[in-house]
Amino acid sequence: MQWMFLGMAFIAGSLLSTQAAVNSQLGKSLNGQPLMAAFVSFLVGTVLLFAITVAKGQFGSISIMPQQVWWKWTGGIMGAFLVCSSIIVAPKVGVANMLLFIIIGQLLAGLLIDNYGFLGMPIKPIDLSKVLGLVIVMLGMVVFFFGHKVLKS
Repeated sequence: MQWMFLGMAFIAGSLLSTQAAVNSQLGKSLNGQPLMAAFVSFLVGTVLLFAITVAKGQFGSISIMPQQVWWKWTGGIMGAFLVCSSIIVAPKVGVANMLLFIIIGQLLAGLLIDNYGFLGMPIKPIDLSKVLGLVIVMLGMVVFFFGHKVLKS
């Protein structure tokens, strides 16, 4: 079962790269308007999720939404920032380079969330292997990002 979830995460990561390229091209087609491209992207996703939610009979839980604490509503804001940022940044630095910094941010934030159990997540303490793994990933990213400059010399 664990492999299914890891596979899903892998696909999500692949789609994040693809989404950045697709949305950047959409923004370009819309007279270089990244906000409009992000809006269209979210609108299409919202319509799809609405249809799936209704089809699965889960729309009834909307009645308890007003009872939620404020920070549980911020995921959409974060998603909007991510989509808008990728539309703007990907054409400037490239999808792979953009993702390097997204991945570093994800890993660092993920370690803190896991270690301290922020946002109601279960605590998964940071250990030496995670720190070593993060350092290796970051070194690999430095090579990925700057290696071509060294090899040209």
